[in-house]
Amino acid sequence: MNQTAAVIGAGIGGIATAIRLAVKGYPVTVFEANTYPGGKLSAFEEKGYRFDAGPSLFTMPQLVEELFILAGEDPREHFTYERLPDICHYFWDDGTWLTASANPDQFAQEVEQTLGEPAAHVRNFLQHSAFQYDITEQLFLKDSLHKASTWLSRKALRGYLNFPRLGVLGTMNQANEQRFQQTKVVQLFNRYATYNGSDPYQTPALLNMIPHLEYNIGAYFPKKGMVSITESLIALAERKGVQFRYQSKVERIQVRDGKAVGVVVQGQEIPCSIVVSNMDITPTYRKLLPTEKAPERTLQQPRSGSGLIFYWGVRREFAELGVHNIFFSNDYKAEFEHQFQYKTIYYDPTVYLHISSKIKKDDAPAGGENWFVLINAPANEGQDWDTIIAQTRQAILAKVSRSLGVDIEPFIESESILDPRSIELRTSSYQGALYGTSSNNRFAAFLRHPNFSSRIKNLYFVGGSVHPGGGIPLCLFSARIVAGMVPETSS
Repeated sequence: MNQTAAVIGAGIGGIATAIRLAVKGYPVTVFEANTYPGGKLSAFEEKGYRFDAGPSLFTMPQLVEELFILAGEDPREHFTYERLPDICHYFWDDGTWLTASANPDQFAQEVEQTLGEPAAHVRNFLQHSAFQYDITEQLFLKDSLHKASTWLSRKALRGYLNFPRLGVLGTMNQANEQRFQQTKVVQLFNRYATYNGSDPYQTPALLNMIPHLEYNIGAYFPKKGMVSITESLIALAERKGVQFRYQSKVERIQVRDGKAVGVVVQGQEIPCSIVVSNMDITPTYRKLLPTEKAPERTLQQPRSGSGLIFYWGVRREFAELGVHNIFFSNDYKAEFEHQFQYKTIYYDPTVYLHISSKIKKDDAPAGGENWFVLINAPANEGQDWDTIIAQTRQAILAKVSRSLGVDIEPFIESESILDPRSIELRTSSYQGALYGTSSNNRFAAFLRHPNFSSRIKNLYFVGGSVHPGGGIPLCLFSARIVAGMVPETSS
């Protein structure tokens, strides 16, 4: 059989894998069910407002640049971005307002002045966050957790020696309550559990490494919007000979004699020597491998959180808002209890507001702003979403209006909504979960599906539902791991 590769799904993980396999000499075809690439990392326009539909935070740009360098190109000629001077603007209902500087020392001083937490506590936290990330990146993010060589390496030994300091046994909230005096600071750092759809009152304190990516490395903004990550990588892939077939839903992965030998698309059998699924791991097994034994223990793990997004075109500008904004709930624990235990949205939710037009001015008409309003939501289990959406919309309007001192609703001139049902429909994310399984227990990282099949040769898995997890950086790490497992072509 010719050495060719088929990638199922043109999400960011699938695109990155296609580039890496093409560089290794494989003719690659990417099959995408939608009419557009990118999965969640896509965009749309409405009434003169442009919206990035999914991810809105850009960290670790070197992982994108790495793909251009690997392909022998200068990334600066194809993809540009800038570092944000502020990480986020935080608002509480009691009128407290904090602008979090991207400079760690300045941020620590701001926290002390505004929230009353000693700056040294924040500096020490960020230093420990960097330590946690350094250990974790080397052991968990760059290699497969499902290969013996990973656990027998020198990197693993360093991890073993520092195990008590990594925060695997306690929860994020427990660690933050021990470290900080002020409840608002605990809440501020607890929010990073949501970066992989988890609950800070359950998820391991190890996830306190996430703030390191923003404060010690930096938060960035692609000059042409988040969708330019997708667009620039698609163009790179095509220059390397990758073919993209849109509206081409894969119906089955063909397996013979314990090997993946091709895919079936619209009734047509397409042979290949390598198959990589960028589809959520659950529908990959349920729909594409229905006769193969599925890893039930993995597939039945609790799902991560989902999201409810309102895309609002607002015909007014607000100087007090930045690119990233958070309006905190008054009872954070109750909010997560409602999400993960009661499977609904709390009446006083935390509101995340992203406004790309603060930097990319043509994303909104003059005098207006494009508001991407995100609420953490449970995965779809058949809830009455229409009622939940209507109630949550009013809660958001009331909360943001109180903080800004202005009735927001009259200024909304366009609105689109994305909820867990539509997320599942558009991206094949099982139950609309944004990150596959949740990380609400200390063993979650080890229960994620590996990047390869132990039963079927030449079958690999990439993306947010498998190791190492969801979000742009982890999906790009996932692609790197997969490509490292695929043998070089014999030609």
